This record gives sequence, structure tokens and C-alpha cells, in this order.
Amino acid sequence: MSKIRGAIHGIHRADDGKNRKESLVHPLSRVLVTFFYVLTVVSFEKYDLYRLAGMALYLLVLGLWDEISVRDMFGRIFPVLLLTGMVGIANPFLDREVYWQTGRFIITRGMVSMVTLLLKGVFCVTASYFLMMETGMEGICYSLRCLHVPKEFVTVVLLIYRYLMVLLKEVERMMQAYKLRAPGQRGVHVKAWGAFVGQLLLRSIDRAETVYESMLLRGYRGEFTGKNRAWNKYASLCYVFIWTAVLICLRTFPVFQAVGNLF
Repeated sequence: MSKIRGAIHGIHRADDGKNRKESLVHPLSRVLVTFFYVLTVVSFEKYDLYRLAGMALYLLVLGLWDEISVRDMFGRIFPVLLLTGMVGIANPFLDREVYWQTGRFIITRGMVSMVTLLLKGVFCVTASYFLMMETGMEGICYSLRCLHVPKEFVTVVLLIYRYLMVLLKEVERMMQAYKLRAPGQRGVHVKAWGAFVGQLLLRSIDRAETVYESMLLRGYRGEFTGKNRAWNKYASLCYVFIWTAVLICLRTFPVFQAVGNLF
């Protein structure tokens, strides 16, 4: 499977509601908890590694409950994690103050801040991935409308997501056509880059207009009138309150340090 086909397959899988468990929790509850989790994670100081590590408990429970494949997850979010790691890679060279030492083994404050930054990126991206896999883009947009976010903004977010798939499919078709005309050649020749990008832009705009017209013909007016599912109000409220309380506890108390002291 090519990289483009793999990307299209990943978007289809995230967008396919058939792969999701039937849940009584309203999508807005998941969005609020994820948003609070991200805010909590980024609120940690750059040397507060013990408390930050405890935030992994939320991801562990959520991943096991929703049965999300860790292998597929890291395959999708690896580029973002790599970028996060590159941002903090200079910290050990800039901050060489000793944080902990035993014999000749020294851990500097720069090392701790680098690991803390990396964990923050991993936790935030993973939480967003879990939300996308279990709620879907339509569920997220529906939650935004429940928060009275302007429908123009929600429509833009939804269409960007839809047009991303259109763009990838057009790239795949054009690459297949190019390979048939230039067999044995790896990639697109540099002389054809301008024409390739121009044709891709024109074809994507044409397909995007078709997608938007199809949405209008099916009754889309910026509102999610089809979202009439009877979610359990009490289960949704309990989901928000329980996870909020758990996250506050994880933010306040160093869980890993407490467990280590017991042993």
C-alpha cells in the first residue's frame, strides 16, 4: 500500500462510524474532557516531570476502554511527535544545571525539561487522536455547534477535513497517470512539478465544488439536524464530572512518586 493510499485509508477509518462502539456519552462531553486534559497537561512547569507522568493514566484507561490500536496510533502521529522532540532537543545544551546526580551519572535540568516537553506533546496529540477516533469530525463539529460556535467557522473546519480527502485522492489519480506515462521513473520529474501542482489545484477545486454542492442537495445548511440520537444525559454528565475530578487529582498529587514510596 502506497503512502497516499495509507493516508486515505487512515482518514476513512477515522471517519467510519461503524468501527466505533455504541456509546451513551454525548460527543460534547468527550470534547470538553479532552480540552480540559490538554489545558491541564500544558499547565505543568517544565521541571515537574513526576506529576506530568501521572497524566498518562487518562490515556491508558481511555485506550484500553476504546480498544484503540497503539501501533496504528503511533504510525499516524509519529511525524507530529518527531517535530515535538526536535523543538526541545536543544534544552540539554542550553540548561546544564545539575538536577540529580548519583556517582558519575548526572541528569541536568535541560534533560528534564526536554523529556517534559516531549511528554506534553505525546499526551496532547494522543488525546486528540483518541477524540478523533471515537467521536469523528462530524461529532466534533456537532459539539462545536452545541457550544454555539458560529456555523460558518464549523463549516470551514468540516470542509477542510472533507477536502483533504479529495486532495489526497486527486494526488493518487495523478500519480497513477504519471507513472503510466513515465514507466520506471521514481517520483515526478522536477520539470513537471509546476504543471503537476497546477493541475492538482484545478482538479481539487472542481471536485471540492462538487462535494459542497452534494452536501447542499442533501440538506446541509451548517446545522447537524441528523444528530438526533438519544444520548444519556446522566451518563454524559458523570463522564465529565468524574474525569474532571480525576484530572484535578492527577494535577495536584504526584501519583508515580506516591506509588514509588509505597514500594
